[in-house]
Amino acid sequence: MIVTRFAPSPTGLLHLGHALAAITAYESGDDFLLRIEDIDKGRSRDKFIAAIFFDLKWLGLSWDEPTLRQSTRMGAYAEALAHLKARGLVYPCFCTRAEIAAEIARAGEAQHGPEGPLYPGTCKVLTMEEGLRRMAAGGNFALRLDVSKAAASVGPLTFCEHGHRFPVDPVRFGDIVIARKDMPTSYHLAVVVDDAFQQVSLVTRGEDLLAATHIQRLLQALLRLPEPGYAHHALVLDDAGRKFSKRDGAVTLGSLRDAGATPADIRARIEL
Repeated sequence: MIVTRFAPSPTGLLHLGHALAAITAYESGDDFLLRIEDIDKGRSRDKFIAAIFFDLKWLGLSWDEPTLRQSTRMGAYAEALAHLKARGLVYPCFCTRAEIAAEIARAGEAQHGPEGPLYPGTCKVLTMEEGLRRMAAGGNFALRLDVSKAAASVGPLTFCEHGHRFPVDPVRFGDIVIARKDMPTSYHLAVVVDDAFQQVSLVTRGEDLLAATHIQRLLQALLRLPEPGYAHHALVLDDAGRKFSKRDGAVTLGSLRDAGATPADIRARIEL
């Protein structure tokens, strides 16, 4: 049985791009799950969760209950983080964004990844004692994954995309942040833990998240989690060739519905 999921963040209203992602997941498997990725407490809103439910039902989609909310899963993420710490794969980073930018500027030619210049490893050289002392001092810090060490510990990896195997390049994001002082998880850590918990066997999502598969496969291997298959799809783009944003109210499903659009019209517009 193929289990798929749609996992929106309740930080705005669903738009045409979300409709494509949800319908693709719904039609790609035998069992369809909905997950609310609400770890961003500062931006998540209950009103957006209610709107997500309404929009999906309006599109004719149904899913297994209960709906999983990431905000209820902090203990599971903390446990996964503790496992990585126990293997010596996590180190604290005390750099601000400005300090990281300045260090990159001083370096001249910084390495780049899918999200821009890679973290230069400033805090990686701190001793364990110094890291613990600065953490105890009460300042802000992030926890980063020592990606090179992690990759060496698991060896070569691959992922399965549309039935074909591709090599994993785990260092392409550099030493990613996997948690912060007041948040025991990040997107990458939470998504692999929850995909395993929900027994998701096929991850369908937009091609803008294809690069994320590399770091997520590394985390799956480190945490000994099952490997799902992947199927990334093209994005819905606006007339200028840009992907839709939650800030663009004209293409939200609610505004299109208010203007008279039907679910069939939405499917036609996203070319399903």
